[in-house]
Amino acid sequence: MKKVEVVTDIMSANDQIAQENAETLRAHGILTVNLMASPGAGKTSLILETARALDGRLRLGVIEGDVASRIDADKVAAAGIPVVQINTGGACHLDAPMIRQALRALPLDEIDLLIVENVGNLICPVEFRLGETLRVMIASVPEGHDKPYKYPGIFTAVEAVVINKMDLAPYVDFDLGALHEAIRGMNPRAEIFEVSCRTGEGIGRWAEWLWAQWQAYRPAK
Repeated sequence: MKKVEVVTDIMSANDQIAQENAETLRAHGILTVNLMASPGAGKTSLILETARALDGRLRLGVIEGDVASRIDADKVAAAGIPVVQINTGGACHLDAPMIRQALRALPLDEIDLLIVENVGNLICPVEFRLGETLRVMIASVPEGHDKPYKYPGIFTAVEAVVINKMDLAPYVDFDLGALHEAIRGMNPRAEIFEVSCRTGEGIGRWAEWLWAQWQAYRPAK
C-alpha cells in the first residue's frame, strides 16, 4: 500500500472517532475548545485565568496533553478543575482516540466548557480533529509578529487567536499591527484577543467571547 493511502486511512479513522467524540460532547451540552500553541506560550496560564473569569457561570473541565510529565495537570487540579492528563510518549499532537479515552475519565455531567490543552506544537496538532467545537491558538509576544508567515496552516484553521504576554510588548522587538495584519490577511473570520495572563489585561473580553459561544451552543444541550 502506498504511503499516501496509509495516511489517508489514518486520518479517516481519526475523523470518524472525532465525530463520535463530538456527539458525546454535544449530548452533554459541552462546548469544547482545542487550545494550541508553541511550548511556553501560556496555554495553562490562559486556562487558569479563564476559569477565574468564568467562575460561577461556566463549569470548566480540562484535558492536558504533554509529551511527558503532569506538571500542568497538577496546576489545573490544584485550582479545583476536573482534569485528565494524556502523555503522548513522544507524539507531537493529541488525536481523537486519545480524547475518547480521556472523556471516559471526566465527570461530563458536571462540565459546561472543556478545554483541551494540546501538545506544544504549531504544525501537527491542527491536522487532527478531536471532536472539538472551536479551535484556538495562542501566539505569544516573545515569539515575534511574523509567526503567521512561518506557520500559516494553524493560523488559517482556527476560530480565534489569543495574543498572550502583552505586558512584554514594550521590551521586545514586536509589531502588534503587523501581527494583526498578517492574521487578518490569512484568516479574516478569526477573532483576535490581546491578553496578559500576568496582569489580567484582556482576559475579560476573551471570557465574554467564550460565554457567548457557549450561549449560542447551549440549545444543543
